[in-house]
Amino acid sequence: MRSFFALITALYCCSALAQQKNSESLIQYVKPIIGTEKMGHTFPGATVPFGAVQLSPDTDTIPYEMNGKYNKTVYKYCAGYQYDDPTIVGFSHTHFSGTGHSDLGDFLIMPTTGKLQLNPGTEDNPASGYRSAYSHQNEVAEPNYYKVKLDDHNITAELTTSLRTGFHQYTFPKSDDAHIILDLMAGIYNYDDKNVWTFVRVENDTLVTGFRQTTGWARTRTVYFAMSFSKPFTEYGMKDYSKAQVYRGFWRKFDQTRNFPDLAGRQLRMYFNFQTTDQEKIKIKFALSPVSTRNAIENMRAEIPHWDFDRVKREGQELWNRELARIRIQALGREDMINFYTAMYHAALMPTVYMDVNGEYKGLDQNVHKASGFTNYTSLSLWDTFRAFHPYLNITSPSRNADIVSSMLAHYDQSALKMLPIWSHYANDNWCMSGYHSVSVIADAIIKGAYKGDANKALDACVATARHRSYEGIGEYIDRGYIPADKNGTSVSSTLEYAYDDWCIAQLAKRLNRDDIYNEFIRRSGNWKNVYDPAIGFMRPRMSDGSFKKDFDVLKTDGQGFIEGNTWNFSLYVPHDPEQMISLMGGKKKFVSHLDSLFTMHLPDEFFAETEDITREGIIGNYVHGNEPSHHVAYLYNWTDEPWKTQERVRMILKKQYHNGPAGLGGNDDCGQMSAWYIFSSLGFYPVAPGSDRYWLGSPSVKSATITLENGSTLNIQAVNQSAKNVYVSKVLLNGQPLGRRYLTHDEIMKGGTLSFYMSSKVK
Repeated sequence: MRSFFALITALYCCSALAQQKNSESLIQYVKPIIGTEKMGHTFPGATVPFGAVQLSPDTDTIPYEMNGKYNKTVYKYCAGYQYDDPTIVGFSHTHFSGTGHSDLGDFLIMPTTGKLQLNPGTEDNPASGYRSAYSHQNEVAEPNYYKVKLDDHNITAELTTSLRTGFHQYTFPKSDDAHIILDLMAGIYNYDDKNVWTFVRVENDTLVTGFRQTTGWARTRTVYFAMSFSKPFTEYGMKDYSKAQVYRGFWRKFDQTRNFPDLAGRQLRMYFNFQTTDQEKIKIKFALSPVSTRNAIENMRAEIPHWDFDRVKREGQELWNRELARIRIQALGREDMINFYTAMYHAALMPTVYMDVNGEYKGLDQNVHKASGFTNYTSLSLWDTFRAFHPYLNITSPSRNADIVSSMLAHYDQSALKMLPIWSHYANDNWCMSGYHSVSVIADAIIKGAYKGDANKALDACVATARHRSYEGIGEYIDRGYIPADKNGTSVSSTLEYAYDDWCIAQLAKRLNRDDIYNEFIRRSGNWKNVYDPAIGFMRPRMSDGSFKKDFDVLKTDGQGFIEGNTWNFSLYVPHDPEQMISLMGGKKKFVSHLDSLFTMHLPDEFFAETEDITREGIIGNYVHGNEPSHHVAYLYNWTDEPWKTQERVRMILKKQYHNGPAGLGGNDDCGQMSAWYIFSSLGFYPVAPGSDRYWLGSPSVKSATITLENGSTLNIQAVNQSAKNVYVSKVLLNGQPLGRRYLTHDEIMKGGTLSFYMSSKVK
């Protein structure tokens, strides 16, 4: 009987420990400050998973243009915040995460005390404006919560959000001169004429509505807002910084600078005055809409119908815990836990929801549409995210990726050009980067069963995009099998990317028994061979007359026919046909030597000095992890007789390119792609060629992981004998049976079960 009770007690304790483990708050392992210094270009502020509002501090007002030229310093401010800056200008509501170009920074709010100042001031003289000094010692950044002390105004700022509404809480000192500044001129990648028009309507002493239209990365972008105060303001006003025009109209009959409720102009800053008692909190709810101020108000009232700041913070953090709990891991140490869950966090910041609570959104045709049966998303950085981020969603959140595909197809339907998105945000395509990688995302989602809509219609959209002859050399590519270097500055990389995308179209056509389409695009997918120069063993720009470009530097990244990379890295971009690539490059033995050289040689700074997306921090040898085109490269050893080198390289990259500090990312996070690489590689496999159902094995860095799948299955990953030194995999078992190959299939992952890696310090 004693043994029986002892057994019951032991089982109860084990069950309690398991429940405690599964209920553990995972947001404790997220450090939003990672990537905010140097090249990461992440923001530290508050947002919910894939939220339409990213409420975050901006630390300077660096303009895009200076003396009629591009101001290179602005590149640091793609996310609005740089960790090394000593001042905060204010808190704006829209931010990209990890991009290498930018926009947004809408509706900046700054609380102040003392003399009213509507100029932001400068970093070296913050007292000349409304900005404030701050200290990282008084700064807190958590998922959906940001807090900082504004030293110059003695104000504590706190931020949280719902899906479409930012929630500010400012704790003031006693003051008869307390102000809330609303800067409608501020923006990221800003320049004098970026603001096309601004409209503000003061509805009453606690509610303000309006919109702002800008032209920049997004050519025609309009954002509507509703701003609600917890306390009536005593007075308000504005200053119009617009350029003087000959035509002035007759609104000048009014004094519009003070207490005037109907305002419009290109460059406006507003203020709202208060009297405050010591430690009094003034709260602001600030809702956004792509459609109208009426919808913005509806969004606010539906999402936050109260003034309980802590409740909104708590509810948002619960959303984050649910998102992070899709994968529960045990790691070798806390630093690895932080890296992993911060990567999951960064991989859930973009794309963002782009529709109101009633389903309405502004389409590419600038008309109002209603999403039916899907959530509409925007900010699709497809050149980056097709590689690992979307495949990651196909495992962890296939329903979300299906909605993203639906959003892309809606974009296609609204396009006057009848093209799928290249890089879409806010009812625009900004056409940034190369390739037509929507087709990769769509093909991968359909082949893996995530998207269950009309697959033939989706294929037709892919084909129409890939046949659009007037877009970036596609006509030349179709006619010649390559893009001539004398016609296009990124001729080689575009040819390589088109060839991969064409292979994706062919795989989808094959699945749908569209033989004519398959035959056309499988032939096009071999066009990568047309830019390979066997005389030098690298991809090389080719001229219209068929000759290879004479003046060519294999190390240089600028002006050599590649976008953000050199031929050492881009010559390996044949993810859909590594076997033939290896054969063409001299066979397995020679290829291994080539890969070894890539990782061990030294690339002097002079060869990437003109490419702002590549810096020393993101480079190992000549391998550029800080930019996307090489993210599959470490896994290519799997096609040789030395797959253990994939295991060795992956663990090295995980250790060298990711850490817990503000500069913890070796390059732009690029809307979650850098983080998705980390997640996959930490788990032990990676999607070398999305559009295929295969994930190629590496070396897991976790001790164990449990992936809870939407279909109800669970995949358990075990790394037996895991340690920092045991980076080699001696064997792999799937559900207790030897795997017998170097890849997993998507179906095997989605069925769940147990994947066991047996780790060793020696190659076996």
